[in-house]
Amino acid sequence: MAKDRFALVVGLNHYENVPRLFGCVSDARQVADCLRRNDDSREPDEGSDNFFVESIYGEGTASPVSTRHLRERIRATFETICTTQLLYFAGHGLLDTASGYLIGSDWVPGDAGVSFNEILAWAAKSKAANKIIILDSCHSGSMGAAAISPEVSQLTDGMTVLTASTADQYASESNGRGVFTALLIDALRGAAANLLGEITPGSVYAHIDQALPPNAQRPVFKSNVHSFVSLRKVVPSVPLADLRKITELFATGFVYPLDPTYENERGLALPEDLPPPDEVNIRKFKLLQKYNRVGLVVPVDAPHMWHAAMWRKSCRLTALGEHYWHLRKKNLI
Repeated sequence: MAKDRFALVVGLNHYENVPRLFGCVSDARQVADCLRRNDDSREPDEGSDNFFVESIYGEGTASPVSTRHLRERIRATFETICTTQLLYFAGHGLLDTASGYLIGSDWVPGDAGVSFNEILAWAAKSKAANKIIILDSCHSGSMGAAAISPEVSQLTDGMTVLTASTADQYASESNGRGVFTALLIDALRGAAANLLGEITPGSVYAHIDQALPPNAQRPVFKSNVHSFVSLRKVVPSVPLADLRKITELFATGFVYPLDPTYENERGLALPEDLPPPDEVNIRKFKLLQKYNRVGLVVPVDAPHMWHAAMWRKSCRLTALGEHYWHLRKKNLI
């Protein structure tokens, strides 16, 4: 997988002519670690390969990153032969009337830096199916906006942009970490995963947007894709083999009738003449309880699944459960 997915991860703390930053290198290292390997194994450190990551860190005076070098590596990223290209940048960004810019350690007033227009042009020429740009820098929300009509996006096919802030906002640091990237890392570690264990740019944006208060910097998400690419995979909250059984359990409708034979835990206040537990039904009920814990199933006219069984009620698929039921019917799970 890594040979077919390439990521350039850049973190710059050191700047010679503008205030230094403090959390960008640490943030970039954590992003690089997340992107290199999936977390799709239940064994520690046994996740499958994900992206091949090239990292550039400008930590101090001993490791400056010139704007020229930054430009060369970004351009080379979008010339890499692969299906998925990703650029992550944490550092200073600038904005003028023509474009936004990413700047290297040696930036001086009057130097244009690496313009967003350049980056978009390189990405537009790329033959990769997926081009993903993630920027944790001030004014990064202007990436992809048309110069004449900034409210109009000019992303070409297969391109996704996720930025820390809008065009007129600064990207904040808190406790030595970028506010945006801290949430990005949480998302990549599993907070934004769906039930299949897949983390997409869209789910990352939703996670970050929901976690920020209304008066904080706002992330920006722009995309021109036919389907979202997975950024990372984690262990599914329900094993796929169990999730695939959803159409077997709900074969005749979205409501499943229950009775006491599905539950082997009996309360003292229950009648003694209840039918005995059935081992086949107990196995089905354990699966239904798994579905209940992740929001796929809810009990009907009962406070908990146990009561639904004891009271001869039923359980039904939620809207989310129906969604995954349809996915399974279409053999997409």
